[in-house]
Amino acid sequence: MLQHTTVFPPQQWGELPNGESIRFIVEQTLAPWWPRIFGYYLLNLGGLSATMDKTGLSIQNEYSLYDADTADIMAELTHLPIQNSAIDAVVMNFLLEFNADPYRLLRELDRVLIAGGYLIIVGFNPISPLFLGKLLSQYQDSLPWSGRFFTPSRVKDWLGLLGYQVVSDDRVIHHHLLSRISKNNSLWQQGLKSWLPSSGSVYVIVARKLEVPLTPLQIKKTIKQPKWTTATAGRTGRVPSPVVKPSINTIPE
Repeated sequence: MLQHTTVFPPQQWGELPNGESIRFIVEQTLAPWWPRIFGYYLLNLGGLSATMDKTGLSIQNEYSLYDADTADIMAELTHLPIQNSAIDAVVMNFLLEFNADPYRLLRELDRVLIAGGYLIIVGFNPISPLFLGKLLSQYQDSLPWSGRFFTPSRVKDWLGLLGYQVVSDDRVIHHHLLSRISKNNSLWQQGLKSWLPSSGSVYVIVARKLEVPLTPLQIKKTIKQPKWTTATAGRTGRVPSPVVKPSINTIPE
């Protein structure tokens, strides 16, 4: 039985090829979302999330969790020392690819998130030019190709099982990352972005935890009340004349 080799996630953007370019583009993609997120506590998972620019964020209390002395919290990602339903938003950059049990990680995040809370996931898309590095032996042991890539559709399926609504799904950086990303996109990059927009090498998913799971409701059948007709006496169907009771004054002595 093959065992999955533990690969540590990147803690600094400079550990990734074109890391600063990736950071800038991801920050631009998420910039419109920060003013929409409210609450008291935001959790940054991983060193990359902690160093992102979040201008406009209304949450003042940010905490970072990763394996370094500079982190606010040091703990295992699948055993967070946080109470249930205590966090308003979680930001996670490139962690699913380097976790032995990514779905378990998502379940742990679901435990600490409040109803209506936001979960932001940034990851590498295998259905993109980035997959070229997986095919070349000289890159297979280097970041990010040393990790396991999951399709955005699979990640969204996991979120759906946990009761989340995906409110945004962007694909950015139509580049293989094997060389330097130029400011002016090449013709083939522009072509991919125009004709295959879903083939971006990086996906940015914003999901929200539903207060009530989307479960189908059974349609109640309306029982029609029968229309009863008044029964009549006699064969002719005529209603008999009412019997007039004699009054006390008419009773003979």
